Amino acid sequence: MVSRRRFLGSSIAVAGATAGFTALTSPTARAAQAAPEVIVRPGDARYAELAERGYNNRFVATPDEIWLVHGASQVEKAVNQAIANNQRITVRGGGHCFEGLVDDPQFRILVDLSEMKDVTFVPTMNAFAVQAGARLGEVYEALYQGWGVTVPGGVCPEVGVGGHVTGGGYGPLSRRYGLIVDHLYAVEVVVADRGRQARTVIATRDARDPNRDLWWAHTGGGGGGFGIVTRFWFRSPGAHGSPSALLPKPPARMRKTIVTWPWAKLTEAGFTRLVLNHGAWHAANSDPCSPYNSMHSSLQLHSSLAGTVELEIRMDATLADTPKLHDDYIRAVNSGVGLEPTVDVTEGTWLEIALEPTPSYGAYSRQKSMGGHLRKPLNRTQVGALYRSLTDPNHYGAGLVYLAAYGCEINTVSSSARAIPQRDSILKLWYSNNWADPAQDDIEVNWLRTLRKNVHGETGGFPVPNRQQDGGYINYPDVDMRDPEQNTSGVPWYSIIWKDNYPRLQRVKNTYDPNNVFRHALSLNPT
Repeated sequence: MVSRRRFLGSSIAVAGATAGFTALTSPTARAAQAAPEVIVRPGDARYAELAERGYNNRFVATPDEIWLVHGASQVEKAVNQAIANNQRITVRGGGHCFEGLVDDPQFRILVDLSEMKDVTFVPTMNAFAVQAGARLGEVYEALYQGWGVTVPGGVCPEVGVGGHVTGGGYGPLSRRYGLIVDHLYAVEVVVADRGRQARTVIATRDARDPNRDLWWAHTGGGGGGFGIVTRFWFRSPGAHGSPSALLPKPPARMRKTIVTWPWAKLTEAGFTRLVLNHGAWHAANSDPCSPYNSMHSSLQLHSSLAGTVELEIRMDATLADTPKLHDDYIRAVNSGVGLEPTVDVTEGTWLEIALEPTPSYGAYSRQKSMGGHLRKPLNRTQVGALYRSLTDPNHYGAGLVYLAAYGCEINTVSSSARAIPQRDSILKLWYSNNWADPAQDDIEVNWLRTLRKNVHGETGGFPVPNRQQDGGYINYPDVDMRDPEQNTSGVPWYSIIWKDNYPRLQRVKNTYDPNNVFRHALSLNPT
């Protein structure tokens, strides 16, 4: 095993009140907005850049107006205009959406939150306030440099917190500290009431809060379907004391490792053994008490055209047993593969590792993907389906099967406590395909569809919850799930994603968006 080590240097309305519960008011309710909204229309030199901020170039927004807003009162104005003029409205935070849920041509007003990225501590809430236009990297940096704390969010620092949090976000610290929504205390949301008037509500996790269900819906119900979130507050359950004690503290130093196997030397038997080893290891090491609860890893099965298969590992470098656990893990995953991988180890501060940019696909900016959860590893037949697609000699897109570590502390929370119900899974699963040429859209989309249909053929082409699978993930959206020609499982799309939490989410939709003002291709309709 070749090892190379290198080291890095050191808002407006008030939540309703009931007896014994004090209503909360957003800071923006007590102060004038620092800057007016900016409305950009076609013909403005700024329009193209703002409209084309989306992640997937298969979809490009063409709204009549893009509102750059600075607070909830300005979002209310946009929503009231949309209602009055019968205009479809949508919201963009970080722009990192894999489907056309934001960049749909039906939307005529696009609310852009990118100017709203403050991260502060609010004594009256005893929590950290994060505006919904911030990106994860900005949040990590502000929380850590200001107070030495963090939230267990995603691995990509470029991702916006708005969609990431509302979908239930996970990341490198989640096996140790749970999902990011497990630390969410409150949300500020612009909703549209039954009288078709926008108002801003603050909803908290406090048991006596009459708006608690609205908070709950934003712990995995997804963004843009109940209202527009303008601010989050974070504080870990049961935490008290100074601000530096209210959220998890990340490790002082991290070890990041890339383990690489070259496709040119990897046989089908070796590939199969590698994926089965990886799955078996996670099945055996995903309990909350596992010594590996401080480790995050992702097995990244690239198309053979890319040249390599990779395993990325992140571990707390300050723990005495990290070197042994690290090497034992690699040895277990590689057992019987018949090929010694290259092992490249980096050590640095937690913040340095957390802020490393995500590699770009460059011109390969057109995309199709789908994801979900696994309770048990993929079996040999399913791994064979992966191999056939990834080694297809007629496929020239950048295909990827991504199997990320899950479980441990994530699985200590009940499936109904948050809107995201997957609380006994061991792996997060994501299928992705990127390409450059629009003329190849049908071919490349069908490659991804064929892959997932072959892997999940026994459950209608999707990871329908059963003993092995644990459903979809709204942050890895696939509109095919709503198409009965694609989803032949007979299980409704919303049950695949939210399982038994769907009825409660439906009640939240009926209560806070009864006129369906906020909707996209994977949002609930009021009943």
